[in-house]
Amino acid sequence: MVEFTLDGRTVTASDGELIVHAAARHGTFIPTLCHDDKLDPYGGCRMCVVDVEGAPRPMPACATRVAEGMAISTNGQITDYQRTLTEMLLSEHLNASPGGRPNELRDLATELGVDAPVILPDAKREEYDDRNQLMGYDPDACILCARCVRYTQEVMQCSALSLEGRGGHSRIVPTWGLSWLDTECELCGGCLSTCPTGAIYEKFEEGTERPESALEEVRTTCTYCGVGCQIDLKLDPGTKHIVKVTSKDEYLPNEGNLCVKGRFAFNFVHHPDRLTRPLVRGEDGELHPTTWEHALETAAAGLRKVIDEHGPQAVGFLSSARLTNEENYLIQKLARTGVGTNSVHSCEST
Repeated sequence: MVEFTLDGRTVTASDGELIVHAAARHGTFIPTLCHDDKLDPYGGCRMCVVDVEGAPRPMPACATRVAEGMAISTNGQITDYQRTLTEMLLSEHLNASPGGRPNELRDLATELGVDAPVILPDAKREEYDDRNQLMGYDPDACILCARCVRYTQEVMQCSALSLEGRGGHSRIVPTWGLSWLDTECELCGGCLSTCPTGAIYEKFEEGTERPESALEEVRTTCTYCGVGCQIDLKLDPGTKHIVKVTSKDEYLPNEGNLCVKGRFAFNFVHHPDRLTRPLVRGEDGELHPTTWEHALETAAAGLRKVIDEHGPQAVGFLSSARLTNEENYLIQKLARTGVGTNSVHSCEST
């Protein structure tokens, strides 16, 4: 442990702890935009700068570690510096969140009392569209903090996104200018979740004026596999339909990370074609509603007929990706001991 001074108070921190984390533990909020606890220290936007006694210039709290005897100030002239930085970022941030996602920059501007400056007509960046149906990107809502790029590299271990262009024409695009569908991207939406301005957003929410904060939130467990990722279902307050799925960093075991199914594959819940009762095909060749008892009896009779005529190896079992590990275990038990076949598989990657 080391002792240091924070705004005149003597406090302690773990040796080598980042200033932004140590300050937060002691109740002092330091604004950040390019920082994400999942990512390596970056210090790109400089929004988190603090005065450190003896340092020749303000230091980024998200990339500077606490040392014994350090004297840190987070107010005074630093606040003016943050206002200036916010105004400069707003000059490049031409659009609000296209999909109603949270916007940390706009929230910070409101807190600091900063108004958006006058925008020059030629300040707009070249528009970008992608043929994938899940995620969109608005360059004019982007502040080039590179959180999304670093997330793909450091967390997902792939090169799905990169920075393109120079100066005011810079923007973030899938690597080599390809579609998201043609890169290493798995469409997990992690880049979307880490974006501080909502420049990357859910395409199905594009154009909505409803902020995410207006949605109801229900915490639950994703049912797509046996990992047990914790998710938040965002519900429309009126219809109670699921609008989007998010997750928080403090949730275990996924720490806020989701796969493409967990984040985007929720439309089946309210789909008009979703089956809500068992169906059995009648002699007319059509499916007809029936009871669970009759449906199970019909399925058992059909399996027995195939086994009697062609042997147990003529039967295969494919279990759903939405089953738990325990349920998948029961499926293979039924296949091997009940029917006598080893032809059993689950499309679940885990």
